[in-house]
Amino acid sequence: MARYFDVHPQDPQPRSIGQVVAMLQDDALIAYPTDSCYAFGASMDSPTAVERIRRIRRLDSKHHFTLVCADFAQLGQFVHLDNSAFRAIKAATPGAYTFILPATKEVPRRLSHEKKRTVGVRIPEHPVTQALVRELGEPLLSSTLLLPDHDEPMTEGWQIKEELDHLVDAVVDAGDCGTDPTTVVDWSEGYAEVVRVGAGDPSRFE
Repeated sequence: MARYFDVHPQDPQPRSIGQVVAMLQDDALIAYPTDSCYAFGASMDSPTAVERIRRIRRLDSKHHFTLVCADFAQLGQFVHLDNSAFRAIKAATPGAYTFILPATKEVPRRLSHEKKRTVGVRIPEHPVTQALVRELGEPLLSSTLLLPDHDEPMTEGWQIKEELDHLVDAVVDAGDCGTDPTTVVDWSEGYAEVVRVGAGDPSRFE
């Protein structure tokens, strides 16, 4: 049965954030809010999270997982950036974008694309996400909370708790955060290619 945390969307309670992070460090899989819908989250070091998310979402091995970073300095430790990507991504973050880039050796192999050795990275604006990542001290392994039989991500914490009570370990509820996932920009070939249009304005990368 999932633990339920009702947190303030703008000023999340430090005690609740600390309790969620302690669970993440103990291999928990959580549902949490971002600036572009709810997501699954886990520690990068979790030995079980990738397979749990794949099973819940029915994902294949081509799916890109995302590392949710606190800031641009942290993001730069996990992906290779050339000058044009550096400037464009820095200007667009924090925001509702996911960027697919070549992974550095800091990224565990199971988290990157099995053939391309790429990984998704993002820096969200949501105060709760920021609090979780800063308290954790490393990126949060993440994937959109979109279930295989749903057309859109769920937007209500209580609904997520009801639906996923025995599949996740905690639900962090900060109210509705929309149904639009991030805009995904693939920069792995050295240029920007918008592969999914979502909450972030795609025009700056087209």
